[in-house]
Amino acid sequence: MLKVDQPIAILLHGGILDGQGKTGLAMLRFSEANIVVVIDRECAGRSLEELTGIPREVPIVASITEALAYEPVVLVIGIAILGGALPSDWLAEIAEAIQGGLSIANGLHTRLGDNPDLVQQLQTGQWIWDLRQEPADLPVATAAARQLRCRRVLTIGTDMAVGKMSTSLSLDRLARQRGLRSRFLGTGQAGILIAGDGIPLDAIRVDFAAGAVEQLVMRHGDAYDLLLIEGQGSLLHPASTATLPLMRGSQPTHLVLVHRAGQTHIRRYPQVAIPPLSQVISLYESLAGAAGTFTAAKVVAIALNTHGLDGAAAQAAIVTTQEETGLPCTDPIRFGAEPILDAILAT
Repeated sequence: MLKVDQPIAILLHGGILDGQGKTGLAMLRFSEANIVVVIDRECAGRSLEELTGIPREVPIVASITEALAYEPVVLVIGIAILGGALPSDWLAEIAEAIQGGLSIANGLHTRLGDNPDLVQQLQTGQWIWDLRQEPADLPVATAAARQLRCRRVLTIGTDMAVGKMSTSLSLDRLARQRGLRSRFLGTGQAGILIAGDGIPLDAIRVDFAAGAVEQLVMRHGDAYDLLLIEGQGSLLHPASTATLPLMRGSQPTHLVLVHRAGQTHIRRYPQVAIPPLSQVISLYESLAGAAGTFTAAKVVAIALNTHGLDGAAAQAAIVTTQEETGLPCTDPIRFGAEPILDAILAT
């Protein structure tokens, strides 16, 4: 529902600094949308590029009232909170945005379109888009995607929120720059907002999750040489169930493992250790191939999230990871995705 030429405001209170703003920050980094203002009361007046490293000149203001001066027509809720609930104190600001003439794009589980107080304030031409809704008439999966000729690259992770979406988007951008027929397939709120297409995997009933992925892949597979499928969750995370339907539905031909440099335990569950990467690779490859039932998919490269490390430490971590796994490794955001794409195209 977003159009490239629509002026967009992103609501990000606290999300720039506290790590919960990955939806809005991903849009700022990768989307071609006309983002005219960011709303974040903690960072108002500061430089977006200095705060995030994103080379985009977008002002940061403290409130909806200030944002309206930049004449946006859509407000995107740019946070990704564990559990997906809307902070209660944001509701008044969303109502203010609607009263100011803005439509709302909402990727949280809280459905704003079910709120009668908000809906009755909508004027002609305004809308509320709740992304996290299960598509209608979903099939169950049949492993049909393995008959496609295109490369299907699924990003997998050692934890949630390590950079699977950013890795997939970086690979898609680079592939298209090289003239390849490439397509990024979004499977979460940020990916859908950026790509304009996709499925909200965590809003789909488990019996139909793999079928929804398969349907998305089959819709695009014949038109592209390379599909970059946005990964979700992690097999190592005790609260995550998203990886298996992504594998079964997409029938990947290649896997890219995403890991945060130096991380040894699941971030929210310090009692859960992350095994050596060689063991993680074996786990994912074994499950993808299902003991030979499906086509084997190999981990061909490592995308290492080096955020927080200085340049020398980041390069050292990349070298160490390459030596540990025997695979190409880079931080695709910081140093470019070339080694990863080259590894994909070589097999």
